[in-house]
Amino acid sequence: MPPYDPSAFPPFAVTVDLVVLTVRRDALCALAVRRGEAPFQGRWALPGGFVRADEDLSLAAARELVEETGLSAHDPSTPTRAQGAHLEQLATYGDPQRDPRMRVVSVAHLALAPDLPAPRAGGDASNARWAPVEELLASGGYGREGEQAAPLAFDHARILTDGVERAKSKIEYSSLATAFCTPEFTVGELRRVYEAVWGVALDPRNFHRKVTGTPGFLVPTGGTTTRQGGRPAQLFRAGGATLLNPPMLRPEV
Repeated sequence: MPPYDPSAFPPFAVTVDLVVLTVRRDALCALAVRRGEAPFQGRWALPGGFVRADEDLSLAAARELVEETGLSAHDPSTPTRAQGAHLEQLATYGDPQRDPRMRVVSVAHLALAPDLPAPRAGGDASNARWAPVEELLASGGYGREGEQAAPLAFDHARILTDGVERAKSKIEYSSLATAFCTPEFTVGELRRVYEAVWGVALDPRNFHRKVTGTPGFLVPTGGTTTRQGGRPAQLFRAGGATLLNPPMLRPEV
């Protein structure tokens, strides 16, 4: 058997792309960056970058998250986030033609966090902003006021679509929706997360009954708030229960 010869195999690179979702002004938004370099210079894209030789995939994704948002990823096994973001691997994309530079395989990750501050552009991103997911995925492409609309660079529209669908489906049965909330939140604020992610209006009483009906899903903090106006509302935090039973199926639209 001939010895292994690395040069006999074509080289290719590995990147991580981030679908970073948050809820801003009651709309599901994703972080988009305008590329400052070729390929697709000037086009909007998802944040991300090449995996370094000494990194594993999760460390590369966490590094890119810090560079793009200033947020560290929290341990998903602990309910306390302390300003960290939920970060999980989404899917792998390896179409040979997805990057005109060379063969590039991307391992996309999904990141969720509460109402995030204005992003900062870094790396090869000449600009960065939060944009409603519906606008980023519009059939005519995306562009800010005064710009010519164009589809997201690379295959990022597909990656964003997959990330949004992951979020929509997982909040049906898991505690993922609480990752969009601050450490202490009201049931009304949690309901507005569901409404923003699903794009529907939910019955407040029915929603309250479902999310408080699973033991350990939401834990009262003992405090109240009037930040939403009206009477004081009870504050909760995410409990140790990670599954919502029975699940809350999204309405058909």
